[in-house]
Amino acid sequence: MSLLPQSVLFVCTNNVIRSPMAEALVKHYHAKRIYARSIGMRAGEPDGFAIEVMNEIGIDMSHHRPASLDTLDDTSFDLVVTLSPEAHSRILRLTSTYATDVEYWPSEDPSVVEGSREQRLDAYRTLRDRLVARVGQRLPVRGSLSI
Repeated sequence: MSLLPQSVLFVCTNNVIRSPMAEALVKHYHAKRIYARSIGMRAGEPDGFAIEVMNEIGIDMSHHRPASLDTLDDTSFDLVVTLSPEAHSRILRLTSTYATDVEYWPSEDPSVVEGSREQRLDAYRTLRDRLVARVGQRLPVRGSLSI
């Protein structure tokens, strides 16, 4: 097993669903071992469904304030994880001369799902559960991550 990174940056399109969920998971499971932050290509508005499905597993994201790449003042992350194609393309260009690992975790945007409230929440739950699995696989903790 490789060493855990000391710092991780999650990047998606608007920093309202995917990247803040991943950040919150790392902070929850690795609070004292890994510094985690998230940004978007743009800063959107907080997403109530994302907050709700994270609350379902005991993680409070209500204090998250979306941030954009333009506000990033520290670029010394051991690992940068991109969650959208737009973010991945941009981050690869920006980090081409940095000593950092970049990984792409393709993650569908649940906000594009239409239907009833419950159908939409299910799309967010699916994303959350996939991120739990991916974080658990890449950044394992003693025991296993579960929801």
